[in-house]
This record gives sequence, C-alpha cells and structure tokens, in this order.
Amino acid sequence: MKGVRIADVAQLAGVSTATVSRVLANPDQVRAKTHKAVMEAVRRSGYTPNSAARNLRTRRTMTVLVVAPRLTNPVFAQVLRGVDDELTQSGYGIIVANLDNQTDREVRYVDLVLSRQVDGVLLMNGRIPQGGKRSMGDAGVPIVAMCSAIPDSGIPNITVQDREASRKAAEYLAQLGHRRFGYISGLPGTYIETERFKGFQDGLAAAGYDEKVVRWEGPFTFSTGVAAAQAFLRMKKRPTGIFAACDESAIGFVKTVQEAGVRVPEDVSVIGFDGIEFADFSEPTLTTFRQPLREIGRTGAQALLKMIQGEAGQVDLNVRLPLQLLERGTTGPAPEKTRG
Repeated sequence: MKGVRIADVAQLAGVSTATVSRVLANPDQVRAKTHKAVMEAVRRSGYTPNSAARNLRTRRTMTVLVVAPRLTNPVFAQVLRGVDDELTQSGYGIIVANLDNQTDREVRYVDLVLSRQVDGVLLMNGRIPQGGKRSMGDAGVPIVAMCSAIPDSGIPNITVQDREASRKAAEYLAQLGHRRFGYISGLPGTYIETERFKGFQDGLAAAGYDEKVVRWEGPFTFSTGVAAAQAFLRMKKRPTGIFAACDESAIGFVKTVQEAGVRVPEDVSVIGFDGIEFADFSEPTLTTFRQPLREIGRTGAQALLKMIQGEAGQVDLNVRLPLQLLERGTTGPAPEKTRG
C-alpha cells in the first residue's frame, strides 16, 4: 500500500492513533496484546514510521553504542547477540565499537558520545573510554558496564560470579586429588583477572594448599594458552591441575601439550572459563564454567533502556549472574605418583 498513514494502521488494529504512536515510541509501556495487534497491522499495511520526525520530537537518536575490546573473542559476540535481541524489540539500532587496543578508535568513539549521537552506552571493555583529557562519562548519557565491572564508577555493572566460580574450580581439582596447580591468567590488573585469580587462591587455601601457584600471564587469547603450554613443557616438576581464566587459553594449552605427547586428562587436567562454542568441539571436550552470555547482554540492555527512559532508580547497580560447571573430558583424577 502506498501512502499508508498512521491512521490507517490504527483503523486496521482497532485502536487510536495515539495508541499506535505509543506502541512505536514506547513499546514497553503498552500491554502485550495491544503491542501484538498494532505490530501486526504495521506488517500487513506496510507502514513505515518516520523515524527522523519521531527522533526530533523525542530528542532521541534511537541508537546505542556498544564498546568491545576485541570482537574476535567469541564471548563478546555472544553478549552482543543478547544486546541486539533486547534493543531491537524497542526499536533501537546499535553501533559497535571494536577498540582492538587502538587509541585513535577510542578517541573517535568518545567524540561520538560527547556529540550526543547515541542515547546510551554499553561497555564490555572494563573501563570508561578516554579521548585525551575527555572521558566518555562526561557526555551525561546513560552508561552500563557488562562482563567486567567498573568499580566506584557509579554506573550499573552486569557481571558473573567470577570469584565464586574460580574458587569452585580450585576445589574441584583438589577433590580429584591434584596437589600441584597452574593458572593461566588474563592481563594483570584488570577487574576480571583480579577476581578470578583471587577466587582460585581462596579455593586452594580452603583445600589446604599453601604453595605458590605456577602462573602464566597474557591476554584472553589462544596464543596465551600456547605460550603457557610451552613453558609447562620445559618444567621438570609440572602442575597436574590447570585452571585457565578463559576457554581460548585452555584450548590453546590442551592442543599444544597433546602435540608434545602429554595426555589430557591422564597427565594433566585442565579447566576453562566461559563456555564458548569452541569448547564443545575441542578434543577432549573442555571442562569449563559456562557464562550466561546472551543473558548478560539482555540484562545490560534492559538496564540501559530503563535509564534512557528516566527510570534509573529502578536499575540494580550490581547484578552478578551465576555460572554452570560443565564437567567434561579434560579433567580427571590426578596421576597416582603426584598425590600427597
């Protein structure tokens, strides 16, 4: 139909034009039955809302910026899917900022937010981006942190129970009889890395282990696991229980030691963290803690939408979602000769 007006949609749905406008502008403020009827009428009529005019009236861009440190990491890709699931239902578009450790990109996205070209920001990079002396936080737009908390920032943090899961990883390995432990970290000093290593230490202490943990540091990548494995292979007295703070590092470690003739889990057990799809296809399948990645994205987007709509008082500033331990092929009893 050509020249379809909002009045035509209202007549087709059996509601007022004001109701149609409300459904299109604020879908969360109408009943589900009404929303369904109006959207069906929109589909049948081929009506296209004048988004430019609507945005001028509401002074909104209907766009959200999502900042990720590295999009090649499958964790962020899954969180982004959850964000998209939630925002598109409310008529919002997404701009994805892939920082990839490039300062010029960060400056560009800070400028984007300061010029108010977005209504809100979702951060997955663990800090508020800076552009010279200017901060993205200076723009006055709602900001929500996901995946990695930004402590003392005053913004909502949507994270998982990192410390609790890491503690459980240590206890699980100890229950299997392991007494020599290794830890493949993320970048030192980040919130996530601090929480996961502290949890692992807490778990070992609770199990009565008081020796120094062998620790290999690096970013959350396959190559970090490969480098850890190479260092492991050079050791005379090797750890038998390994906890990697991300699945990519765990998979890189397992592949490398197996190629050198080390058996997993007969000679060394490995636990990962994330529950990415790759872990389902590794050989053996990876024991890991599965994060509710899409739920993190949906929860973060829901919080941001409430803030954009002036309902910041209803937003929980500290949401910590639980993880699920998947006991699979890379963990088993410690070698008999290493048990104390």
